[in-house]
Amino acid sequence: MSTPLETVSRSATIREAATVMRDEEITALVVTTDPPSIITSTDLVNVAAEGRDPTDVQVEDVMTKSVETVPPTLYLEEVAAMMTGLSIGHLPVVEKDDYVGMISSTDVTAELS
Repeated sequence: MSTPLETVSRSATIREAATVMRDEEITALVVTTDPPSIITSTDLVNVAAEGRDPTDVQVEDVMTKSVETVPPTLYLEEVAAMMTGLSIGHLPVVEKDDYVGMISSTDVTAELS
């Protein structure tokens, strides 16, 4: 699990989100919305592939809305099953009403191997 959790505003540009991901060496950010949303490196690649200007496109234009979350007490095997079943690579970790981190498929693979 990545901690501390890195977040981005829905009004941030794709360039700003990409800069955070690069600087923090991560591939996804939680978008501070209710319900929670997420933006991933795949979303950034899609913007570039479409020829869109990353300084003009906002995070809210490409983010995945209303994503699943998991508690920190969930077994890793259950997290892996969720990721596989939902075809996703990242899950925000929430304890009570606070975001505490992000778990990725890479984290799961590393722990289970």
